[in-house]
Amino acid sequence: MPNNSDESKKNPSTKASKPITPIRQRLIVTWLVWLSFRLLALPILISVFNPSRPDIVGGIAWQALWLVPAFVLTPSILRGRSPYALLIDSMFTLVYLGASGVVLFTRAYGSSWAEIAVYSLDFVLLFAINVWLFILLKRLPSMNNVVKQPRS
Repeated sequence: MPNNSDESKKNPSTKASKPITPIRQRLIVTWLVWLSFRLLALPILISVFNPSRPDIVGGIAWQALWLVPAFVLTPSILRGRSPYALLIDSMFTLVYLGASGVVLFTRAYGSSWAEIAVYSLDFVLLFAINVWLFILLKRLPSMNNVVKQPRS
């Protein structure tokens, strides 16, 4: 009599699926923390730590403009069920991650350690969002296993 592990190797449809809910919750929390950090905390902290004291209101306005695509993606991130929407969300967050990495890299050559820490936190939050998105996409049902009914 074969055990369950042998049976799951032969038939992949009987493979136990991993839970989606904990990853969705981590993604939602990380996403909301990143949005609030990027919109409010980053301009305030940069204004505090930068010797030229940039305007806080202008920084918040600039971040709000920069975050328009993220605000558009927020409903699909919060739902977290559609692989298609999450794939597009992942592409946009990878662009945000790349931009954040470039800003971190350019600030590393003339900014204080406190500013570098602020930009590093932004990068780490975006990296975590991308990790949760990739894990969630891996655990959601496949987009390629659609069974079409034959026409009569």
